[in-house]
Amino acid sequence: MLTAITGINWGDEGKGRMVDLLSENYDIVVRYQGGNNAGHTVVNPLGKFILNLLPSGILRPEVVNVMGNGMVIDLEHLMGEIKNLRDAGVPVSPKNLKISDKAVICLPYHKMLDNLEEDRLGDAKFGSTRRGIAPVYGDKYMKRALRMGDLLHPAAMEKRLASAVEWKNLLVEGGYHAEPITVEGVMGWLRTYGDPLKEFVCDTSVYLDEAEKAGKKILFEAQLGALRDIDFGIYPYTSSSSTIAAYAPIGAGIPNHKLSKSIGIMKAYSSCVGEGPFTVELFGEEADRLREAGGEYGAATGRPRRVGAFDCVASRYGVRMQGADEIALTKLDVLSYLDKIPVCVAYQVGDKRTDNFPTGEDLENAKPIYDYLPGWKCDISRCRRVQDLPRAALDYIHYLEKAVGCRITYVSVGAERDQYLVM
Repeated sequence: MLTAITGINWGDEGKGRMVDLLSENYDIVVRYQGGNNAGHTVVNPLGKFILNLLPSGILRPEVVNVMGNGMVIDLEHLMGEIKNLRDAGVPVSPKNLKISDKAVICLPYHKMLDNLEEDRLGDAKFGSTRRGIAPVYGDKYMKRALRMGDLLHPAAMEKRLASAVEWKNLLVEGGYHAEPITVEGVMGWLRTYGDPLKEFVCDTSVYLDEAEKAGKKILFEAQLGALRDIDFGIYPYTSSSSTIAAYAPIGAGIPNHKLSKSIGIMKAYSSCVGEGPFTVELFGEEADRLREAGGEYGAATGRPRRVGAFDCVASRYGVRMQGADEIALTKLDVLSYLDKIPVCVAYQVGDKRTDNFPTGEDLENAKPIYDYLPGWKCDISRCRRVQDLPRAALDYIHYLEKAVGCRITYVSVGAERDQYLVM
């Protein structure tokens, strides 16, 4: 059983919460792409945890967690996450955490370059999290990056680093007119934060291949959502990696295996962090009420999220891109304050109505077409069975199910581990 849990929309759908819930039935949880540019928030009996790099399965001591080759890893940030978990009584050791020797290291100068470029762009910025993600993925494909396995060979790593720093300084000094990078400074950072992580580094490809052949159940955890995918998202306002379920075996290190199931995570309304087109965006008091009701602030950055009505057009596209077999609907309880609930059923692009998700200028110019469903106006956070839900809430679920063309199997009615029901 190889199952991917992925985001249907712009990210922040509640994937960490669902991975934490579903990982009870799995032996291994794998993060297969991205870095610390997004966060998964998990609430359980031990407390509230925001995980930017570590797989959400780390909160279950019996689960083995893998950071795959598709990831970019800020060593300093990872050490901070591990410390926070250990301080809270969560065990982290090579027994339950394995890091791919092929995963790329996000270095301090990648963050520096991210900041320099966003500042240069000014009002035309992409809305980067300023955590070095685009620069480090660029270096990966330019074949100038360091990988986790290089930590095990410091002399060879320093030689490769010297070549990369010489190349980078052509841009840092000549382009941005900033202070040059030094090999000594980066090597000091690598020793401080990399040396303690050496014991976690291994060939996770071999480990996962053998685990799958032994019948172990593997859960793949994605970061962000389909609309932030480098190929299929709202380019150029995307992440720099593939957030798509089909990439999971590749980013995990076992491209020779196929997924058994794809579970898409979808919010009962829309939210978005960062720049780019967001057709259903609400503003003013209407947006403020929804943002506060849903606690819509970025887990990685703390930035207020843009919020809007549920978007059938974007969600149907996300379901298709993720090849979702089933959906987990999150934050249904947030809508309980509404008398009537807006749902975007189509886009108006110029003089044409469309049900298909457009790209480029068409998406930039798209206007939402709304339908309205009756609200339920009562607290549903204690509901644990389908029959506990009010009729209007059930009707809303079935409406979304039909609109996106995929069955909804889980419904979340709160942040706590037990606040969900199975349809």
